Amino acid sequence: MVTSDPKAQSEAPVCSSRGCRNTAAWMLLWRNPRIHGSDRVKRWAACEEHEPTLREFLTARGFPCETQRLP
Repeated sequence: MVTSDPKAQSEAPVCSSRGCRNTAAWMLLWRNPRIHGSDRVKRWAACEEHEPTLREFLTARGFPCETQRLP
């Protein structure tokens, strides 16, 4: 769902899925343990539609991934 308020839209995270410009509803916190220690966490934003696909992509590679709902 894309918000109609331009200011809120520019502040809201956008889905990280390629080509998607939807407002994110989820934040995926992940890391590559082969490269980084537990103190280095990357963040991917995800809309409702792409959250399962992005999470599956990360977990299939053995990356620790935590999914948090955005307010």
